[in-house]
Amino acid sequence: MLELWIPITIVAAFCQNLRSALQKHLKGRLGTTGATFVRFGYGFPFALLYLAFLHAGLGHVLPTPNVTFFAAGALGGLAQIVATFLLVHLFSYRNFAVGTAYSKTEPVQAAIFGLVLLGETVTAGAVAAILIGVAGVVLISIARQPLTLRSVVASLTGRPALIGLASAASFGVSAVLYRQASTALDGPNFIMQAAFTLAFVTLFQTFVMVLWMWRREPDQLRASLVNWRIAIWVGLVGVAGSAGWFTAMTLQKVAYVRALGQIELVFTFLASWFAFKERINRSELLGCILIVGGILLLLVAR
Repeated sequence: MLELWIPITIVAAFCQNLRSALQKHLKGRLGTTGATFVRFGYGFPFALLYLAFLHAGLGHVLPTPNVTFFAAGALGGLAQIVATFLLVHLFSYRNFAVGTAYSKTEPVQAAIFGLVLLGETVTAGAVAAILIGVAGVVLISIARQPLTLRSVVASLTGRPALIGLASAASFGVSAVLYRQASTALDGPNFIMQAAFTLAFVTLFQTFVMVLWMWRREPDQLRASLVNWRIAIWVGLVGVAGSAGWFTAMTLQKVAYVRALGQIELVFTFLASWFAFKERINRSELLGCILIVGGILLLLVAR
């Protein structure tokens, strides 16, 4: 029987892929802070509308928040801001692809943080599946880079690699804290728990970033407002994806959800191949095969 978190995660990964494409379009118009902000600032109105629809439209009762919810949600929100900032910052490096590859180690780090913070364990087969998937993502990310011993050593110790690892760690921490916040709510059901958490987190993130940009980078705040026609779509698609992630992580362990979410990269290559007629080299094809193989093993071995 197909568990509900699986299709929800796949849809979330697709929305994230679309959001990334829209953010790439904004890359030349906004700096690192501005590109980070639009994900949250233009997303929270849609998150509030989604929550209002579930409550007023469908009659779901609002959850009652508690101290654990507020603490985990706020800390998770801050960790995601840091993670997104670091990921966007990688684009300023010539060899950002290597750093991006390291940022994709999030499922591994999420499994570790899930164990440390929530006491969640994963099976040996799931660990193998996660590692296979991560290997595929890393292979794709560095497929068009010169693979010499010197370049590999340099990539392991270079600034992009460290930034990528820090970004992955921050994403992993935020995902685990979001699950803790959502599951800390006392019902009424997983959909409302996820929606309520999403609304609080995006509102909190927007408040924090607006305050920071107003005091430190007002030019980035103005640029974010000027480019609202594109940014609003980033917010809409981003919240759709986040709603999926939050719901899936309320239902299932973070490590499993984030590992399955690696299918996002497969969507990217399918679009490049079919829609844009771009050529895919052998390393990229092997990476896709590893990702799919890791996902299939995860669904069987968990």
